[in-house]
Amino acid sequence: MTVLDLPRSLPDRLRAAAGRGPGREDGEGSVQVKLDPSVKIDRAKVFAIYGKGGIGKSTTSSNLSAAFSKLGKRVLQIGCDPKHDSTFTLTKCLVPTVIDVLETVNFHTEELRPEDYVYQGYNGVMCVEAGGPPAGTGCGGYVVGQTVKLLKEHHLLEDTDVVIFDVLGDVVCGGFAAPLQHADRAMIVTANDFDSIFAMNRIVAAIRAKSKNYDVRLGGVIANRSKDTDQIDRFASAVGLERVAHLPDLDEIRISRLKKKVLFEMDPSPAVLAAQEEYMRLAASLWAGDREFDALPMKDREIFDFLGFD
Repeated sequence: MTVLDLPRSLPDRLRAAAGRGPGREDGEGSVQVKLDPSVKIDRAKVFAIYGKGGIGKSTTSSNLSAAFSKLGKRVLQIGCDPKHDSTFTLTKCLVPTVIDVLETVNFHTEELRPEDYVYQGYNGVMCVEAGGPPAGTGCGGYVVGQTVKLLKEHHLLEDTDVVIFDVLGDVVCGGFAAPLQHADRAMIVTANDFDSIFAMNRIVAAIRAKSKNYDVRLGGVIANRSKDTDQIDRFASAVGLERVAHLPDLDEIRISRLKKKVLFEMDPSPAVLAAQEEYMRLAASLWAGDREFDALPMKDREIFDFLGFD
């Protein structure tokens, strides 16, 4: 049996992976999947990008991938959201997801070729969209794990220097933290507002939990879509984090998304050049890998009282 030799339907596969047979009542058992600890990304440096839904993780991930490629690195970006829009500024289109492609071959991985699900984007960045299970049927972490297995089967990770996981929205279960099993550093994207920082605190807790069993460490905070960073900096200082980059709320970034471009393809206005320089600086710092943080998250009530103005 191959790694992804699945039953007839994806919901059946997800139930089987979670130990739930088709005859059990809805809600019985768990759809949380224990990932295979033997499936590892051995050679590349791996970064997982987290943050509140809609905060700009895909924009950050794609521009960071472009910056790494500008440093001469071989980059693979993996979108981990059912919307599968992580890489569209790199590829100029919405590429099919791994799940979409697997369904076309009845989940027989031996029938797939790398070009069926890996697409080349800006400056040679390799792009993969993992996708997700149908709504209400399974665990996003399972899809991430199977995507990494497929990449390893086709030896696509052996010639890669940098892997970037762009992870969907807020961490609501262990499955959404699955990329942390593979990551060296987890980066948190946030704005200078209560909701974004509240979500960041939850993500800090998730990363801290994963770091007990895996090598992942916090790599710092990326301030995005914010003129000021005072609340971000207050929180970061209080829990043992640091802001490692700042991308202000630039109209040029919004326009780049509408034009399906990364910032490095935009006309070189002073604002665009400054943003490009910030991404290049961040990429160089992450490649050096000399910074990690052991942050201690606040309790929900504590952060509620801590944030804001007197």
